[in-house]
Amino acid sequence: MLLATLRRIPGFLFDSYQLRRGQTVLPRLLTYTVTFRCNARCIMCDSWKLQGHNDLKIEEIETIFKQLPRMDGVRLTGGEPFVRKDLLEITELAVRYLQPLGIHITTNGFLTDRIVELCTQRTRKTPMQIMVSLDGLKDKHNEIRGSNVAFHSAMKTIEELAKIRKKMNLDLAVNQTIVDQEGIEHYALLKEKLKPLGVRHQMVMAYDSSATYSIERNQDLAPKQAGQFMTFGKIDDSHLKNLFESAESDIKELPWWARLAKSYYLKGIQQRLLGDPNSTTFTNPACVALNSHLRIFPNGDVPTCQFNSNIVGNLRKAPFDEIWKSANAIAQREWVGKCPGCWAECEVLPSAIYSLDLIKPLRVAKI
Repeated sequence: MLLATLRRIPGFLFDSYQLRRGQTVLPRLLTYTVTFRCNARCIMCDSWKLQGHNDLKIEEIETIFKQLPRMDGVRLTGGEPFVRKDLLEITELAVRYLQPLGIHITTNGFLTDRIVELCTQRTRKTPMQIMVSLDGLKDKHNEIRGSNVAFHSAMKTIEELAKIRKKMNLDLAVNQTIVDQEGIEHYALLKEKLKPLGVRHQMVMAYDSSATYSIERNQDLAPKQAGQFMTFGKIDDSHLKNLFESAESDIKELPWWARLAKSYYLKGIQQRLLGDPNSTTFTNPACVALNSHLRIFPNGDVPTCQFNSNIVGNLRKAPFDEIWKSANAIAQREWVGKCPGCWAECEVLPSAIYSLDLIKPLRVAKI
């Protein structure tokens, strides 16, 4: 993997140079929402409420993947991606045609047997990361995920994957979404629960709304000014300070690459939630949506980003090259260029990486 990474550095640097000059580049990271269907009923997400599912069939996915450039990384998400019984086939197609350095799958962990089966039957030469969502201990997690089996199922999945991760070239981590003040209290409790398993635990702040996970389409819900971030639930500053102090201490135990990324994320979210409201200076990378970062919706639509679900084209109806160079894509890239910037980790970190903004904290932040 190291050799493959080194071989890609020249192209990576050239793309970063083009991006800084405002030029369009081919995508290097794919976020493919394989389905909006979900077996959870999360309070901070409306994905499970969507109707009229028209997910791409496996043959259509293969046709699309054949058209895409080689990717540095492929992220498969949902809804709940493991609701699709053919997720293993999708994963294998991504490995075959996109040749990523790694595959990332986010899951609620409900379907333990299916998750373990994919991890054991996949092509192991490509590293895989499984990120299991776990937002607190039993009752709290069940409340957030809208299911009385959510915690038990997620823990069973984590325990089973922890047993096989080394043999299966698998990186296992838990992602805690902080939706309210009580969730902060569960941060330390969850860390202690996971410690015997040696499973990495990290947090993200839930934002108040997302165009991607809304029942409405063609929405622009991006921040209207730099540094704007609205939390899903009301949280007072004292609780936020305690959370960030704990998170900053905990990231010292992470692998260097996770430490660097999480330090960057924490810096930006603290600036937005605890910083000087009159300040105009924020960590704010140049956005690479519709450039280095490509998103594909379950039906083949290509949206702008997490907070803008306006569609530039559909890969069922038109080839990738045509959509990427279309007037719609050009217009939405202009919108991206004017966007004041969000702080959703799934958008921010790709932008920080491909704009090279991620390396700036190395000079000032303790990681």
